[in-house]
Amino acid sequence: MYTPEIAPLADSLLWSSLAALLPLLTIFVTLGFLKWKAHWAGLAAVIVALIVAIFVYGMPVGLAGLSASQGFAFGLFPIMWIVITAIWLYELTVKSGHFEDLRLVINVISDDPRVQAILVAFCFGGLLEALAGFGAPVAITGVMLIAVGFTAMRAAVVVLVANTAPVAFGAIAIPIITAGNLTGIDYKEIGAMVGHQTPLLAAVVPLFLIFLVDGKRGLRQLWPLALVVGIVFGAAQFVSANYLSVEMTDIIASLLGLAAAVIMLQFWKPVGGQDALDKMADERTRENADAPDAGGSGAAVKSSADTKTSVDLETPVDTKTAPLTGRRVFMALCPYLIVIVIFSAAKLIPVIDTWLAGTDIKIPWPGLDGNILNAAGEVSTSTVYNFQWLSSPGTMLLVSGIIVAVVYKMTVKDAFQVFVDNVVKMRFSILTVGLVLALAYVMNLSGQTITIGTWIAGAGVLFAFLSPILGWLGTAVTGSDTSANALFATLQQTAATKAGIDPVLLVAANSSGGVVGKMISPQNLTIAATAVGLLGQESAIFRRVIWWSLGMLVVMCLLVGLQSTILSWMVPEGV
Repeated sequence: MYTPEIAPLADSLLWSSLAALLPLLTIFVTLGFLKWKAHWAGLAAVIVALIVAIFVYGMPVGLAGLSASQGFAFGLFPIMWIVITAIWLYELTVKSGHFEDLRLVINVISDDPRVQAILVAFCFGGLLEALAGFGAPVAITGVMLIAVGFTAMRAAVVVLVANTAPVAFGAIAIPIITAGNLTGIDYKEIGAMVGHQTPLLAAVVPLFLIFLVDGKRGLRQLWPLALVVGIVFGAAQFVSANYLSVEMTDIIASLLGLAAAVIMLQFWKPVGGQDALDKMADERTRENADAPDAGGSGAAVKSSADTKTSVDLETPVDTKTAPLTGRRVFMALCPYLIVIVIFSAAKLIPVIDTWLAGTDIKIPWPGLDGNILNAAGEVSTSTVYNFQWLSSPGTMLLVSGIIVAVVYKMTVKDAFQVFVDNVVKMRFSILTVGLVLALAYVMNLSGQTITIGTWIAGAGVLFAFLSPILGWLGTAVTGSDTSANALFATLQQTAATKAGIDPVLLVAANSSGGVVGKMISPQNLTIAATAVGLLGQESAIFRRVIWWSLGMLVVMCLLVGLQSTILSWMVPEGV
């Protein structure tokens, strides 16, 4: 039986926290500065975490190893299961020949890549986050941006930055519901408070996306559209989270944001789209000349997008090919329509949702379950592995892919071969995510994560300004806002009570802080790299997004800190 100590090193919370931070520093240094491959960085961090767990925290060697094994298993299923099936769904469209039509359909709405970044990465990505979450939005929107001519690196950065504001309400608000279950606070109150935080982020994210695509010129030319979409999305999040439905928040916000963009484009046409296309054509030429093929799914993408000339990509749709018929449009959008229908039914129809959840198999992890206590001396429930063989978003994506294969009249042999090839190409991504989750489980079960959280929570009344850091840290380690809330929601609640701060504010801040940590999670970096064909270049992507993550974290910290003091009027009544 192992009980983690909060301050095992010299009975000092400071020194213990510095030791507990070593695994995180390892992965950030090896990825960000030493430019290691992600799987080697993950392996190094796991080794450091095991050393700290065994020699600093006194965790038995067997329990430390079993913790890593459970985390690795969780990384394979359901996390990588979701990514594998999401990429497979995309690969089916390539194999069937309908992937090119998807680009043409998107171009019908707008051939301006800056607009496409907002429509695909922000609006459609937000809808996928609402229904699926767990990396699926990054994977699917990444390949969609590749389809319309984005370079691999730019597509990866755009989708990671876009996958922020919707995350707190992702997968039918499961992060917020988890926080409510753990703290005993009504999740609707937590959701209402988050609805007073993330909408401010949502309002400006489209501006960030335009800047990432076309710099200052893009901002000057498209700021009206970006602001309209961002404000509509944020306002919808606020209204839904406070007055309609916490669970439906991202669905409503994404659809209204998309509608606002489409309606505005009927009356207002941005300028400079051709310049942005020329810029991307030059980037594609340099990328194809300089970057070796990483062997990921992007290898298939290159055949349909990257090898096109600038003339090809700039030619109006109606003169480039035969006119887009209703059937071609439907077939191009079919995979994504099927995904929306299946996930909506699974998540929004209570009978189906309950039945699917009832098929989950709870597996007490052999040798680990019952032998780990949490810091409060209670038996840890984290040692029970939940095998979601049917309710997992990955299984729903698998069903979606099977239906797509049937609609596209693909043979069983071809569809299966695409799946196998996909798994082989993703082998290093699978290893990386497994190692990252192994790291998270060792840190969590040994007590390293709670030590860091307790140290930060010792800031007293200043903790309100620091509380989003815990959510950011938890999501950066695990790749999941839900997991970050599972780690720190009760700690936030306790720290707030001791400091005389409204607990709901800080529990919500944990979730809101987590949304800006997702883009630097090694798990999500690997998913993005896999989707766009940049396997092995996670460190390069990390260096592109880390400053965006830190900048948004600072803003969130200031917002929450001010909401605890001079902006207390922003805290909704009853919270």
